[in-house]
Amino acid sequence: MRKIFEPLEDFKTIDLPEKELPFWKIAGPGAILVGLSIGAGEIVIWPRIAAEYGGSMVWAAVFGVFLQLWINFEVGRWTIATGETVYTGYSRIWRGFGPLFILLIVVGWIAPGWARESGAALKALIFHSKWMEGTFWGSDTFWTIITFSLASLILFGPKMVYQSVEHTIEILVAVVTVGLILVAILVGSWDTWKELGTGIVNVGYKDPDMSVKALFIALVFAGAGGTANLFYTFYLRDKNIGMGARIPGLRNPLRGRTEKVPASGFLFEDTDDNRRRFADWWRYIKSDQLLFFWALNTFTILLFIFGALAVLRPEGIVPDKSQLIYDEANILAKSFGEFGRRIFLMVGVATLFGTQLALLDGVGRSISDIIYTNFKKAQKRAMSWWYLLIVGIWIVAGIVITFIMEQLNVSGLGFLFSAAYMGGFAMAIYVPLTLYMNYRFLPGFARPKTLSTIMMLIASAVYIGFAIASIIWEINRLIGGLNG
Repeated sequence: MRKIFEPLEDFKTIDLPEKELPFWKIAGPGAILVGLSIGAGEIVIWPRIAAEYGGSMVWAAVFGVFLQLWINFEVGRWTIATGETVYTGYSRIWRGFGPLFILLIVVGWIAPGWARESGAALKALIFHSKWMEGTFWGSDTFWTIITFSLASLILFGPKMVYQSVEHTIEILVAVVTVGLILVAILVGSWDTWKELGTGIVNVGYKDPDMSVKALFIALVFAGAGGTANLFYTFYLRDKNIGMGARIPGLRNPLRGRTEKVPASGFLFEDTDDNRRRFADWWRYIKSDQLLFFWALNTFTILLFIFGALAVLRPEGIVPDKSQLIYDEANILAKSFGEFGRRIFLMVGVATLFGTQLALLDGVGRSISDIIYTNFKKAQKRAMSWWYLLIVGIWIVAGIVITFIMEQLNVSGLGFLFSAAYMGGFAMAIYVPLTLYMNYRFLPGFARPKTLSTIMMLIASAVYIGFAIASIIWEINRLIGGLNG
């Protein structure tokens, strides 16, 4: 590996910065993860499960979010302690993890399911789903170009990329939450709430007709899922949280001068002041994740499931993956007119576009960070230059793939399910890796304590176990197909 990669620099020793501002003035990174989390898992996968199987497995959605809470804790621990991204930490363990994670990111996210579906939902909201059907102006490709263009304006309009992403996603999350509360008020009944509550405590139940693969996908996308949880590392840095304050934020290369970002981070000496500062920042991480990611994510996913139980389940409708948003909106229109339809379509647009924006930003940051960190020649260019290049390539590739998918009549949301499946295998790798990394490199008092360690071991066992079970399931399915 050393012939391919330049050696990583050792950590520099420096004191942790003081936490001088109150929580609410520096809140935000957790909210972006919520924007990622309310994507396909909440608006598509779990409502469809509820429509097909009822509320019997709601516990798995709650459990999936809870598991990811502990993963995000440990991602945050690394960044506030070192200022590095977790990808740099993984490369300290083995340099091959850099290319491996680029592969996992590309395989997991390259198919632009969110972009395509947010474009289709936007068309339905402004006009209707069949508007200009059969023409370029009514095609998924055209409306995917529209949503990617909007995302580009948000990413490359202001000087600091993070600020525009945070503010936009906070607004979209607010729209989703208020819209879902309105839907719950419109369609709610005591029996539906009772079914939801029963499903929450029905821990461990799996419907006999549900495959291991389907449950694995559902667990992964109950939350951010896949490598999306790792994007938290960038948002903490750009918000100047912990040692991340020692690293310059990502500047828009189209708006003037950019700063050189160090390829490696820092560690601090074991002093009373540094212990106190770390404890302050660690309390911030816990508050950010508990309030935004865990509480808000759990609340919204339950509201999405509730909507499906109240609207789709009584009608006996189990929608195709690509029709769920429209079926639910149209059923609401029967009872509540155009108001009900537009409320749910607005929720759909905000949900899918928020995920599209956060993924475009997170993927651009991740790949550019791995390239910049691991290849010395890459550091001749600014990190923001690589970010611009990756995002640009990703947008062009997304539009081309959408066009091809549309010509082949392939559902955009079908690719979201595949993304969750691949993301589950990525989690089986990085969850135990993150725990090991924090134990190996961090000072004793900053390492995970007993409860965090136990929860990370449980999460590792769940994702590794499901990955192995899914492989066995795929092999048996293949053998069955050959014998058939």
